[in-house]
Amino acid sequence: MDFMASNETVLEVKRWPKNTIAAGRRHSVGLKVDGTVVATGDNRYGQCQVGSWWDIVAVRAGNVHMARNTGNTHKLGLRANGTVVAVGWNKHDQCNVSDWRNIVALAAGWCHTIGLTSDGTVVAVGKNKEGECNVSGWRDMVAVAAGDWHTIGLRANGTVVGVGNNRYRQCDVNDWSHIVEVSAGYLHTIGLQRDGTVIGVGSNKHDQCEVTDWQGMVAIAAGSYHTIGLKADGTVMAVGSNKHGQCQVSGWQDIVAIAAGCAHTLGLRSDGTVVVVGENEYGQCDVNGWQDIQVNKHSMIP
Repeated sequence: MDFMASNETVLEVKRWPKNTIAAGRRHSVGLKVDGTVVATGDNRYGQCQVGSWWDIVAVRAGNVHMARNTGNTHKLGLRANGTVVAVGWNKHDQCNVSDWRNIVALAAGWCHTIGLTSDGTVVAVGKNKEGECNVSGWRDMVAVAAGDWHTIGLRANGTVVGVGNNRYRQCDVNDWSHIVEVSAGYLHTIGLQRDGTVIGVGSNKHDQCEVTDWQGMVAIAAGSYHTIGLKADGTVMAVGSNKHGQCQVSGWQDIVAIAAGCAHTLGLRSDGTVVVVGENEYGQCDVNGWQDIQVNKHSMIP
């Protein structure tokens, strides 16, 4: 795997991401080979009611930090025709995406939803108290990520922009360059560089930003208080809070994709099955029966 491929080549691949697993606060979702979707976990607001979805090419799960007054989230599905479906908690209109068109990628925060369009512009719906939806001026974007209260955008030239809550400097990404993937947690932001190294900014209370020694990475995922990295050899690394065992991934092998929720972590194997560690109070880790989850090798850096 050539980590020194040109920015243009890398980012062209990333322009059409197809996220086939996703982890939220209390739920998990997987995209099957036939374009249908499976979900498990908390369904209080119907966030797992995806049985009628079809022709889906990417899935996202709204996440939120762990607190007694949190947990209500939503799920998103991107259809092959560029339209979007959403289920779950909609108090702030974060599921009002039925009129979106020409979408190529999605990101789900706690109370907001971000959509990347085919022309490189970005749309947003939901709560905007922290300015997390102030993305109307963004141009030439190739990827988006959403934390609880902040939003990150990756430009085609490998630079990064952030809006929203910046209390812990999680939006201080303007000096980043050569980035090929971004991920946003509760109060931190992670970036995968072209050479396979990783950088992080924001809250580091649980050492979730201690990624400067990582090398050979091909994918990253930020949970609420932890960070996951996928290596080129199919193994996985983790830093941050391990209170619920969400970082116990050292024995994983043959992994091709990762996802990080609030306090659990998903790994997709090359055979289409899924492994998981972490909190399972709501059944969000009950994925043992999942099969034929879509393995999208194009989501990895060439």
